[in-house]
Amino acid sequence: MTGAGTDKTKTGFDLNGPAMILVEPQLGVNIGMAARAMGNFALCELRIVNPRDGWPNIAAQRAAAGADHVLDRAKLFKTLAEAVADLDLLFATTARAHDQAKPVVGPETAAREVVEHLSLGGRAGILFGRERWGLTNEEVGRANRIITFPVNPGFASLNLAQAVLLIGYEWFAAEDATAAETLTAGDLAPATKDELLRFFLHLEEELDRTHFMRNEEKRPSMVRNLRNLFQRAGATEQELRTLHGVITALAGPRRRAKKTEDKI
Repeated sequence: MTGAGTDKTKTGFDLNGPAMILVEPQLGVNIGMAARAMGNFALCELRIVNPRDGWPNIAAQRAAAGADHVLDRAKLFKTLAEAVADLDLLFATTARAHDQAKPVVGPETAAREVVEHLSLGGRAGILFGRERWGLTNEEVGRANRIITFPVNPGFASLNLAQAVLLIGYEWFAAEDATAAETLTAGDLAPATKDELLRFFLHLEEELDRTHFMRNEEKRPSMVRNLRNLFQRAGATEQELRTLHGVITALAGPRRRAKKTEDKI
């Protein structure tokens, strides 16, 4: 029976969990079932990027089976960049090899890292791709880690809600077993995805000025490799400010020289 096992006379958990980010989900029923899975494990932050059938969605409400609190608080975004801008730790769930130099972990390992990261005051999120073909290379490139589920290699495809359920279970179990730690503060705070993106654009702008990436065919992979390098580094806000300064300092003499040549 729909809703069986839900006892509204009992007090549920109110936990600080990672954001579940659905990238261009195609069916409202899958969004609703994902919300239901989130409710099972006290996850309440749902972010939806450009849902195909619009929002709000009656099919999602029906499939949520009582997880109305998740859907009511869901946030809608036009782009993935907007959806992850405030996060400083991001995982991408995928069963496909994306040929990127990026750590690949199982859901249990990812869950432990998320719990520790949140306990230190960080902001974490998990990316879930489209039902038919998952995440693009560029979308996976925004993540710090890849999560791959240990499933039958001959039948590796998971329903969207199943993937959310597996992550939710591992996170809830890890959260229950992991002690809280001291919060990180000040300049030691990890850089957010928005801060990283602004740094990437600054770096790529200067590299374009020097024609470092003049091969247009190879440019996308070069950009992706550079971004993955800094994603793995786990830079703090202060470290990014320093790197911005380094780029500006290196670009300064070149720009002054060009101004002198222009005058001559």
